[in-house]
Amino acid sequence: MEQAVIAALLVVGLVIGAGVGAAYARAKRGWKDYRTIRTSVPGARRTAWVATRAAITKIGVIALLLVGAAAYAAAGNDHERAGPGPTPTPTVTHSPVHRSGR
Repeated sequence: MEQAVIAALLVVGLVIGAGVGAAYARAKRGWKDYRTIRTSVPGARRTAWVATRAAITKIGVIALLLVGAAAYAAAGNDHERAGPGPTPTPTVTHSPVHRSGR
């Protein structure tokens, strides 16, 4: 009878120990990951700001080009400097013959 109780306690202890050991391993891994991420945050932050600056610069250049194109288009007409345009040539058109009674 004593051996059955000892075996049962051993099995219960192994199950509890495995659960506690797995939880400890997860916690240790979590702290290690946290420390790794914490040290990499400043580099990631710098990278994010560099990417943001690049995007803002591109948007600014495109906006300046659009404003310049609109200003160029609205600057004035070239009608004063333009020479005379071609004149239309007269064309001979035949009027259709109207037949009465149809």
